[in-house]
Amino acid sequence: MQVCLIRHGETAWSLTGKHTGTTDIGLTVRGEEEARSLAPRVLGMAFSQVLVSPRLRAQQTCALAGLIATSVIEADLAEWNYGDYEGRRSADIRRDNPGWSIWQHGCPGGESPAEVSARADRVIANLCQRQGTVALFSHGHFSTALAVRWIGLALVEGQHFALHTASISLLSLDPRHDNRRIIELWNERALGKAG
Repeated sequence: MQVCLIRHGETAWSLTGKHTGTTDIGLTVRGEEEARSLAPRVLGMAFSQVLVSPRLRAQQTCALAGLIATSVIEADLAEWNYGDYEGRRSADIRRDNPGWSIWQHGCPGGESPAEVSARADRVIANLCQRQGTVALFSHGHFSTALAVRWIGLALVEGQHFALHTASISLLSLDPRHDNRRIIELWNERALGKAG
């Protein structure tokens, strides 16, 4: 059993660092290019199922990567609900709320770390009932939350994992160690960052 975790391509808000949870914006031109660049990698994999967040940016990434025809919307793959912090950058939030961290404090009017952790655990329980390789098209914070919970870490440890747009990560089981959950690949990108 393996999980191919794919973050959506660039959006105007991901480019500027704005928290994008429920706001349903599409990919930039570069984000579309990033999503297309995933196709050679993912089309060579045999997926038993393709699950995608209900958000437009994840669905566009899935479509441009060539997998939308076999995909199923999974509401639990949506990005963290940022509530009152929707559309704001972390630096701006910390000016009003020094020391704030999404991983420790969550978002007023949105989801708490405990709620996101529980949602990630629900997705993992669902995945563990499946066979083969499952593709998940999701978002930065939620994908990171899923990965840290996959290996049994507390959600706060997500602060140590960077995840770029249009990146691929692989979560799997190590059969040599009693099927221990591992991160086999993290944050692989087909396109380099614009310089």
